Amino acid sequence: MRIEPFQMERWQSTWENVVNYNLAESGVHPLSLQQLLSFSDIHSLGHLSLGYTQTNGDPKLREKIAKLYPGANIENILVTTGSAEANFLVIWSCVEPGDEAVFMLPNYMQMWSLLRAFGSKVKPFYLREDLNWSPDPAELKKTVSKNTKLIIITNPNNPTGSILNQEARETIVNLAEWAGAWIFADEVYRGAELNGQLTPSFWGTTKKVVATSGLSKAYGLPGLRTGWIVGPEDFIQKTWPYRDYTSISSSAVSHFLAQIALTPEIREKILKRTREILKTNLPHLQKWLAQQDGLFNLVPPQAGAIAFASCKLNIDSVQLATRVLEEKSVLIEPGEHFAMGNHLRFGYGMEEEAFLKSLALVSEVINNIKKELA
Repeated sequence: MRIEPFQMERWQSTWENVVNYNLAESGVHPLSLQQLLSFSDIHSLGHLSLGYTQTNGDPKLREKIAKLYPGANIENILVTTGSAEANFLVIWSCVEPGDEAVFMLPNYMQMWSLLRAFGSKVKPFYLREDLNWSPDPAELKKTVSKNTKLIIITNPNNPTGSILNQEARETIVNLAEWAGAWIFADEVYRGAELNGQLTPSFWGTTKKVVATSGLSKAYGLPGLRTGWIVGPEDFIQKTWPYRDYTSISSSAVSHFLAQIALTPEIREKILKRTREILKTNLPHLQKWLAQQDGLFNLVPPQAGAIAFASCKLNIDSVQLATRVLEEKSVLIEPGEHFAMGNHLRFGYGMEEEAFLKSLALVSEVINNIKKELA
């Protein structure tokens, strides 16, 4: 099996810990261990046994995760090392060479590349900027066929921060039932909604649904590397053995801390913190974009610390991002990494002072480029 370069992850993993300012991050500024443990009994961590955890996830952790999904129980949950592993396991256990998969674009491109690596025939459908990053139901109906095995979505979406409306959700569910296809929903940005209203999961909308999520984005806990799959019990039982060939089990420390984070009252405090960061920084970003002489257009995001702006500057997004990186030590995400040229993804989950400074540095590069082009 040959894999395509995962451009976004190569870009970020190469530079995110080197640059002075990271505008490419799609989550909020992470919590510290001290902040997380302040919600709980710090002394109990010292007595934790550092052995292997249950390979499908600590039962107490799976119970807390299951409570996030109406009708689910611990047998519907498989805990993974981050949501990236969850996505990988779903694709690996589902797809055989020649299977048809319908894939939302723009999107986090991990699944796109994995589908192609496993020999799937991938058919895109597009979120339309002129429809506020919603899909065209007519296009969806033309794309899904009786041969479709998987319909893959990210909701809330990365990179646009959009949330599927009710018409789009119903269209996807109806088409999946008509085709006998699975819906695979990456829902890692649930909980980071600006209006505070939790995006409904696709779990429970029809029988053949599998969803993935984790603590990296909405919770500001990417270092815990805690993700999960929720699906029908037979799907989870089928997929669990695939984990024997990846990470086998997650860190005992991560399981312990994840249980703290998912305790209902603590979870709400964490998500409140996330919303406060987003509500503080998004107006700064919108103001900054409006000051760039009409170069940018932004459909305001509804969730996640991400905003996907079209750019009219006569330079492709990789070149622009490279200039910003090399000249100002600021990392931004090119639209090409989401199969959408002439766009930039801005992460706005940073601490406020650093966020404002990074935008000012990007302005300096843009102004230099405008002078050169003139």
